[in-house]
Amino acid sequence: MSRLFARLVLLLALFATLPAWAANDPTDAERTQMALKVLRDIQSMPEQAIPDRLFDEAQGILVVPDTLKIGFIFGGRRGHGLLSIRNPDGTWSNPVYVRLTGGSVGFQIGVSKSDVVMVFRTRQGLNDITAGKLTLGAGASVATGPVGRDASANTDQQFKADIWSWSRARGLYAGVAFDGAVIAIDDEANQRMYGTGSTPRMIFEHRTPIRPPNVIVDFRDALEEAGATAHNRRMVQREKGADIDRAVEAAERGAAAASTPAPSTSPDASGTAPSPPEQSNSQPEQDAGVTTEALPAPTAPAKKKSGKP
Repeated sequence: MSRLFARLVLLLALFATLPAWAANDPTDAERTQMALKVLRDIQSMPEQAIPDRLFDEAQGILVVPDTLKIGFIFGGRRGHGLLSIRNPDGTWSNPVYVRLTGGSVGFQIGVSKSDVVMVFRTRQGLNDITAGKLTLGAGASVATGPVGRDASANTDQQFKADIWSWSRARGLYAGVAFDGAVIAIDDEANQRMYGTGSTPRMIFEHRTPIRPPNVIVDFRDALEEAGATAHNRRMVQREKGADIDRAVEAAERGAAAASTPAPSTSPDASGTAPSPPEQSNSQPEQDAGVTTEALPAPTAPAKKKSGKP
């Protein structure tokens, strides 16, 4: 009984801290700067980076810095972040501001802040967010993402989830789960940063009433740089793979040529070695019975005597 009472007291104490955490919420510009730092940090560590294949093929990127989670069997989560989508021409859009909220049930206790990054592989979840909100696990499947730039090489067959997520926690927490969390558009933040009347579609299409602050442009440029780097690394790996394939094919052709048997000079089935081709020693025949003799030398013609005395 006393143990249950202690747990209830701890739970109430944890939830009582939520207003204090919320009172220290950063401004929209500060949150954008934090999201930019998270994006740069996660890509600067090869062993923790988003795999190049996922980044190169991503349709959307969500970064939620300092997501607050508190739990004691029952848990709650809240955070504010930025979401950018890939344009048809391959570039990245300006980000919209979103809220990440939700609860969970399971083995979890404590309070933590963590940086959350999500990669959207399909448009399904993005369309739901643009329309209002997306419930993870219901509107789109979500899975814990592999880490390391080359992690995709061994998990290609597992890339079936709509959304892949990464979380970098700071604090005491156990039992992270994103199923059931809700991502919704933060209209108030979008109005403050892009101007009155700005909608997600207007933001994505660069049709907002006011020009976005430089920190938003920096976030978009960081996405462009990270995406281009991931794409170039994939192209280099493909070229290396093609070089290896060509080398293997050349080696196989050489081995096949070496194993091809030369023309046989061994005895035939009768046991007799083949005779060399006969060479003809005949000379051109001369016609028999034909004799030759020298022709007489020509004589000078006799001088004609004159009739005069």
